[in-house]
Amino acid sequence: MDSLTKALHQKANLEKSKIMNRFFKTGKGQYGEGDIFLGLTVPQSRIIAKQFKEINLNELKIHLQSKIHEERLIALLILVEKYKKTKDKEIVKFYLSHKEKINNWDLVDLTSHKILGDYIQDKDKSIIYKLAKSDNLWEKRISIISTFAFIKNNQFQDALKISKLLLEDKHDLIHKSVGWMLREIGKRDLQLLEKFLKENYSIISRTTLRYAIEKFSKFKRQAYLKGEL
Repeated sequence: MDSLTKALHQKANLEKSKIMNRFFKTGKGQYGEGDIFLGLTVPQSRIIAKQFKEINLNELKIHLQSKIHEERLIALLILVEKYKKTKDKEIVKFYLSHKEKINNWDLVDLTSHKILGDYIQDKDKSIIYKLAKSDNLWEKRISIISTFAFIKNNQFQDALKISKLLLEDKHDLIHKSVGWMLREIGKRDLQLLEKFLKENYSIISRTTLRYAIEKFSKFKRQAYLKGEL
């Protein structure tokens, strides 16, 4: 057991691990099946990631193979730190080559826009369109959450296009992620969000709609939920 793994196990919390196993749906047939949680919080994982941020990619590769959820999370948080420091294309390639290990919503949400999204802001964005059309739940979530990097810089068109591609997806975790990104667009350009919602109202899931209009006034939220546009 190496130093990072030891540090991880020292923070294990059995009671929290039980809660997290339920919360992240690790049961048979659920989206997180097979994941093992030790019960670390995200702040605890960030502290460990900062302690071991100098470990190399070969070592990170080993940690990304772990069945322990927090170990993969820490490896990905280290990768975020490495990318922030260098903006290196090789880190983006490494991230994408291990995307099968980025297989729960928190792993996606804490990393994809900070690595992939940030890197392709001013480059070819075909990769996120390819991921959006994947049959894999997590690749689709990576595609939409990566657009958060664009949204933060008031670049909305790719986020709207990816959202449109995913509107009729069947999975609740995609509905939520699309709704979240639409809400973020609305914080910056309410008129654009409302235009998108009205144009696509007939195919937007209730979950996506609820997330997207969360910051609207109570009166306006009720109008949208009733279809009184």
